[in-house]
Amino acid sequence: MKVRKEITAKMNALGKQGEAFVFLIDFEEDSAFIFPPDAVEDILWKANNYSNFAKKSIKRKLERWETSPPSFEHYKKGFDLIAEHIHAGDTYLLNYTQPTPIKTNLSLSDIFHLSEARYKILFRDTFVCFSPETFVQIENGKIASFPMKGTMDAHIENAQEKLLNDSKEVAEHHTIVDLIRNDLSLVAENVKVEKFRYLERIKTNQRDLWQVSSKITGDLSSDYKEKIGDIIFSMLPAGSVSGAPKKKTVEIIKAAEKYDRGFYTGIFGTFDGRNLDSCVLIRFIENQNGQLVYKSGGGITFMSEADKEYDELIKKVYVPIAD
Repeated sequence: MKVRKEITAKMNALGKQGEAFVFLIDFEEDSAFIFPPDAVEDILWKANNYSNFAKKSIKRKLERWETSPPSFEHYKKGFDLIAEHIHAGDTYLLNYTQPTPIKTNLSLSDIFHLSEARYKILFRDTFVCFSPETFVQIENGKIASFPMKGTMDAHIENAQEKLLNDSKEVAEHHTIVDLIRNDLSLVAENVKVEKFRYLERIKTNQRDLWQVSSKITGDLSSDYKEKIGDIIFSMLPAGSVSGAPKKKTVEIIKAAEKYDRGFYTGIFGTFDGRNLDSCVLIRFIENQNGQLVYKSGGGITFMSEADKEYDELIKKVYVPIAD
């Protein structure tokens, strides 16, 4: 709570001054950082068409990619606990994640520079993230969020049609859109869904994936810049990587996952003094005392099947590096 108050106040003060900054906030809101946009010794970042680093040529290629995902038995223990809470009415959508140790010939820095993604973050030698998911964007007083729910292997026959018509995915996406619409209503007026369930293709070193997103927008008050910290923190944790209802769902997440997410599923953002762009920290590799650990997961609802959700968790252990 102390970190939240301090960072919120600092963001508000910088916003009021119209001063640019970038920020990191972890999932639990226990740890957060604010840097000048050009603080290249601490953090390298790319957010859509903006970045703070010069493109670097890496001669190494991805030659080794070994993963050691949790066993299905281990995964299912958490899944079964979540299912019990869903049937009890404690949660109706929960993002369940697990860590997967990996071995590769590349460093975090190599992965960062070789990856292609909408958002890329390299934080010291602590983690690298190559996220396809926007958290919120603010442009000239208008706020927009783009929740992402629904993933399928792009090489499956009729994958697009199957994904868009899968009843479980449809229900899950409706739920997250409702949740994000409610979140935006906390800080904005005239909230509406502008685009519902559109497809994006994600290229990876393993396979291409189709992912489904929606666009939700609202209008901020004229003094939004001096409230920029309050706006961001009031919507945390991100609904797409927690669930609904948020408070109880986060309690269940801790009981089911039994590991520390850290900055995984937190957020990164950049503010230029007027406009803001931010992402959810997914597609995430962490350096844990020399051991690289990939964290991934997916949404669980009453329609979820453990084996399919486990398969999705494994499919998301990838890097967006072309051959």
